[in-house]
Amino acid sequence: MDAPQTATTASGTGGEAAHKLVTQMDFARAGVITDAMRAVAEAEHRDPEFIRAGVAAGRIAIPANVRHLAAGLKPAGVGEGLSTKVNVNLGISGDVADAAVEWEKVACAERLGADAIMDLSNSGKTRFFRQELVQKTPLMVGTVPMYDAIGYMEKPLVKLTKDDLLATVRAHAEDGVDFLTIHCGINRSVIKTFKETGRLMNIVSRGGSLLFGWMEVTGNENPFYEYYDEVLEICHEYDVTISLGDSCRPGCLFDSNDAAETAEMIELGKLTKRAWDAGVQVMIEGPGHMAINEIAANVALQKRLCHGAPYYVLGPLVTDIGVGYDHITAAIGGAISASAGADFLCYVTPAEHLCLPDADDVREGLIATKIAAHAADVAKGVPHARDVDDRMGDARRRLDWNEMWNYALDADTARARYEASPASTEGTCTMCGKMCAVRTVNKVFEGTTIDLGTE
Repeated sequence: MDAPQTATTASGTGGEAAHKLVTQMDFARAGVITDAMRAVAEAEHRDPEFIRAGVAAGRIAIPANVRHLAAGLKPAGVGEGLSTKVNVNLGISGDVADAAVEWEKVACAERLGADAIMDLSNSGKTRFFRQELVQKTPLMVGTVPMYDAIGYMEKPLVKLTKDDLLATVRAHAEDGVDFLTIHCGINRSVIKTFKETGRLMNIVSRGGSLLFGWMEVTGNENPFYEYYDEVLEICHEYDVTISLGDSCRPGCLFDSNDAAETAEMIELGKLTKRAWDAGVQVMIEGPGHMAINEIAANVALQKRLCHGAPYYVLGPLVTDIGVGYDHITAAIGGAISASAGADFLCYVTPAEHLCLPDADDVREGLIATKIAAHAADVAKGVPHARDVDDRMGDARRRLDWNEMWNYALDADTARARYEASPASTEGTCTMCGKMCAVRTVNKVFEGTTIDLGTE
């Protein structure tokens, strides 16, 4: 295993005890401020002690596998008081397996400012791509070992054993993955609640459905729940943040905040404390589909039941009928969710519910989600979040288009749209031309002639 990173305390070096520490949570609880914590503090305009205290309490996670740190990871913090982070999903499927396209998506994610990439490849041998991704990208990398277990172990689902599943988890940790989505909360008790109360769309989580099927066929308890302590040992060894998967997330508005989802969230709260006791960082995954008026209450409930652990949500999508435009339905829900206290948004693309997204879908989904995250940060008063908006406003007042591109989330698209429709009056756009309100008021203050005739 790689050597522990350097760290300092208020009194100087971490001393001999620091060499026995492994995870960011270990260091934080020992009063040690790591290089990763300092990097996060600088990026977030926070005091390093604010970050250390948040990591120690579990309210902030810094997903940073020791092996990815050694390979050049740019540490990022997820949690209370920090900017809302955005994740991009990619990866091959059994029907569409083109690694070149996935690398194009990686490049897009890096260029447009994603904070994390989840490799959700679920067909064949996926390890080479995952290892290369960790070595090449400075962004946080997440995976779902359950997706990979069948191909990695070369066994059908129902033949997988507890040892097979733990071996898959270890392989992902060894490869340098920073956070692992593991569906530990769907135990026999939660399944009993699900069956007794019923749902319109049953279980829509891919990992959750696989475990449900395995449990129903074998009659056994969820191995990730039954052998959770062994999962935590692996995560602690490499400082992998465990992202507790929401197997019972709602797949439609009808199922949101129902008994099954809530029962699993209660279990995730218990598992959170056990992870923290083991020195393992935690994030909690959330919905899904949810009506606008239910979102804030869902976030408040998660923060209560899961003890303030960072909340990582998919959307939520605020209507079920936006097919083809679900990057918009998810961005609406994401902005509301993050402004209510969610910490991490998983992007949704226009291809959601339809097909594997292509590179254009990734771009549209990422920009929509970044807009949602930034809007929420402004609403939450995240330090300096609105600075760029104020700079954009000033550049627009001066009609400085080149400066505006510097502040745009997607400068290439903005510039291309502007240049494709050139205005006859310099400094304006073809929406208003000479009647541009900004231009008119500028001319008044400059004392120059307002050249608006009757032609």
